[in-house]
Amino acid sequence: MLHIKSAKYVTGYKIWVAFDDGSSGEIDLNGELSGPVFEPLKDIAVFRKVSVDPELETVVWPNGADLAPEFLKRLQNKQSNPTLKDVQFL
Repeated sequence: MLHIKSAKYVTGYKIWVAFDDGSSGEIDLNGELSGPVFEPLKDIAVFRKVSVDPELETVVWPNGADLAPEFLKRLQNKQSNPTLKDVQFL
């Protein structure tokens, strides 16, 4: 099971995350935040408040929004390897 060890706001809708598998990198969440729980995150002042929940071991925001580590890893892989954009990661 994959977990997030640390996360920080970078700029815009980008965050930097470190996974417990030793990998880390920047993830652009622009266009990835849809649904009612993510609406408040469209305000950069709220989005900037990203943190890691020590129990869930994933990124969270004060309004209760969170993202699964596996989703973040797939997105990070896709963004850092443009040739993999159409590959499905399990």
